[in-house]
This record gives sequence, structure tokens and C-alpha cells, in this order.
Amino acid sequence: MAGMKAKMLVLTLAVWFAAAALCLAASSQVGTWKLNEPKSKFTPGTGKNTTVVYKDGMGGKVKITTDGIDAHGKPAHSEWTGKFDGKDYAVTGDPNSDMRSYTKVDDRTLDFVVKKAGKTTAKGRVVISADGKSRTVSVSGTDAKGKKFQNTAVYDKH
Repeated sequence: MAGMKAKMLVLTLAVWFAAAALCLAASSQVGTWKLNEPKSKFTPGTGKNTTVVYKDGMGGKVKITTDGIDAHGKPAHSEWTGKFDGKDYAVTGDPNSDMRSYTKVDDRTLDFVVKKAGKTTAKGRVVISADGKSRTVSVSGTDAKGKKFQNTAVYDKH
């Protein structure tokens, strides 16, 4: 009986540590991030997110809301809710994507894949600075017209 209790304790701790690791990945990202344009580089003709908000949600999910301008200079807004588990979750409000997945690399780094109609259109990485006050998003892909792009956006935490 003592052996069974010890196994249950180890299993419980393993589950708790796995959940804590996912929460830590989310917690470093959580907050409101504002674009620092002078430090950012965008391919001409691409849109940009000027504000990105990460919020903890129910069941270990994270909600990401973006606001900015599209490639034509018009207001843009999108929302994504999912887990940082590498699986595709729906994006709403973005005409250039309908699914997005995030994969935790470490406590400050996420990789992501953007898809439209099942086809990968962009890939990138989000890296939080060691002090947690800024984040850099590097993304490359192909726009709706088939033109390749590569953007680096730097955000400050607010």
C-alpha cells in the first residue's frame, strides 16, 4: 500500500510540474504589449500589430488579441484562444489566417505557425527579454499575393 501511495504522489507531482511549466510559459507572455516601431523592421506592404494582449483563460488556455493596421493601412483586429501545445486553434478577424499554433520552446520562447485553408503561410518565434519588459516577434512567410516577407517586431510591456 505504501508503494502505491508513493507512486500516486510521484504521478501527482509530475502532473503538477507539467501544468506549472505550461503556466510559466503563459505567465511570461501575459500582459499588454505595445509596438516599439523604431526598433522594429517590416517588409513594405505588410501589416503590423501595434498592440498585443495575452490573457490567461480557463482550462490552461490563453487568449491573444491583436490590434493594428493591415497591409492597406486600415484597422485590423484578430483573436486567438488556445494552448501552447503545438496544435492548431482558430483565429478570428484575420483575413490572412484561419488557424494558428504555438509551441513552448522554453519559459521565454514560443514558436508559432500561421495557416490559411490548411496551408502554412507564416512561421515565427516570440522571445521575451530576460527582464520580462520587452518581446521580439520574428516572422517570415508569404502574403496573400504570394510575396515573401520577413518582419521583426519589438514590443514593450505596458
